[in-house]
Amino acid sequence: MNGPVIGKITASERDKAMSSLSLTLRGAAREAADQQVPGLVDHEFASRLAAKDYTLWGPEAEDESSKRLGWVSLFDDSRALLPRIAELRSSLAAQGADRIVLAGMGGSSLAPEVICATAGVELTILDSTDPQHVGAVLAEGVDRTVLVVSSKSGSTVETDSQRRIVSQAFEAAGIDPASRTVIVTDPGSPLAEAAYADGVAAVFEADPTVGGRYSALTAFGLVPSGLAGADLESLLDDAEETASLLSEDDPDNAGLRLGSAMCGTQPLRNKLIITDAGSPIIGLGAWIEQLVAESTGKNGTGILPVLVADGEPELHRDDDDALIVELVDPDADDGSSVDGDQGDTVVSLHSVRTGGSLGAQFVLWEVATVVGSSILGINPFDQPDVESAKAAARGMLDSPTEAEPATAVDGAVELSALGDDTVVPGSETTVAEALTSLIRKLPDTGYLAVMAYLDRLGESSLEEVRPQLAQVSGRPVTFGWGPRFLHSTGQFHKGGPHVGAFIQVTSATDADLDVPGRGFTLGTLIGAQAAGDAQVLADHGMPVLRLHLTDRARGLQQLREAVDSLS
Repeated sequence: MNGPVIGKITASERDKAMSSLSLTLRGAAREAADQQVPGLVDHEFASRLAAKDYTLWGPEAEDESSKRLGWVSLFDDSRALLPRIAELRSSLAAQGADRIVLAGMGGSSLAPEVICATAGVELTILDSTDPQHVGAVLAEGVDRTVLVVSSKSGSTVETDSQRRIVSQAFEAAGIDPASRTVIVTDPGSPLAEAAYADGVAAVFEADPTVGGRYSALTAFGLVPSGLAGADLESLLDDAEETASLLSEDDPDNAGLRLGSAMCGTQPLRNKLIITDAGSPIIGLGAWIEQLVAESTGKNGTGILPVLVADGEPELHRDDDDALIVELVDPDADDGSSVDGDQGDTVVSLHSVRTGGSLGAQFVLWEVATVVGSSILGINPFDQPDVESAKAAARGMLDSPTEAEPATAVDGAVELSALGDDTVVPGSETTVAEALTSLIRKLPDTGYLAVMAYLDRLGESSLEEVRPQLAQVSGRPVTFGWGPRFLHSTGQFHKGGPHVGAFIQVTSATDADLDVPGRGFTLGTLIGAQAAGDAQVLADHGMPVLRLHLTDRARGLQQLREAVDSLS
């Protein structure tokens, strides 16, 4: 393992790192940085982080943080993986296996997704328990498929279920599953032990001192991306140069400034409105969403990233609880200098504008998140409320009960409410009426979350309701595909301030899939995950509108029409 990166870097190294990174702060963001950074510099936060000082987040966090700082000095170990990844890719390709399917949740899939999308190489992400979604991945054929199973322990129910189903498909096609399976996990995990016993194609043991959402530059991010054909050397080079820059106790340290801007505004602007404004990095917002929401959303505080379309930040420019983030192409941006002047535009109000290479952005946001967590006084490395939703889902799988009948039926949609029965007051309530009622429950500093337990590829058009609901409600609206979001914004929903209102969309399925050896189907699993999460939200006193589609196509069309009618 690399030693800590401490001390001054050379002028040429600084220039090279700065060419891969830009940051501009405006209004409240700049004020927060100006107020917070001097104390962080005096506190030697940057150099102490580079030295893996686990006391930076207070006594209550020390046990966890002492085990979770491997990400600050991983570059030698990560580079050592590259020849092995390249050799494995060549070997598999020689066997005709060049389609990489990644089974993993949260940090195990989001970083490879953005790395491969930005590199323009094919990677199929399998992070759903929706039978239609999983069935579509299998329907593309397994003859040229390699399954990468990424899980720190192997006990994640979604990933275990996906592995079992794909392995069964390999067997049905006359392929030895072990010969087409690559495992990424922690040393000594149950998954590692089983993988060695099964004789899989390869086992990559990741650094156990790196938590999932900080693992972009470890084996979890690199193995599937490298097998898919992404350039990993440049990624690591840019990341290491940026890490050196951000290890300095300097007032211009972009990590200190971004973390302060994000978490140091007074009062706290806890909705981070993120838009792609020309960034060449594809999907970075989704990775930031998980990193920030799951790291900070706890103890009744935190930052909620809200991913919006270009132009939509205008809707929130006057919100007292919002901070706008624009992800830009620094080569085409005229505001690339830190705290430079761009004139009177939306971003000149209360905003962050940042750009740079993917490796630089990974490191910048990781450092900023732990800086911001220190300002908020929380532990950035745990996720207690993710576990609560998992426990609720396990309970419903282990002891299934008869589902409560819907309060109302509107065409192909069954309606019910948890946490506040007045959202669906009677059997004649329509979808549009229930949506209107839910929106009226939003507090002035609240947000609306759409949680769709559906096929995020085949039914992606449902995301179009998010900006419509934002326009109608006048509040930030997030959109999450279940169960994927449970490992991301799901932590903030339950651990952050309880000011959310939730629309949960579930559906019947005509093509369920058995999970071999587990005694339940994917339909049962995703139903338990949805029901468990809704119950935990309601137990926290927040309103949940449940919309169950008895016919997918008709129900989705009906839901879109109901949202249209609110405009």
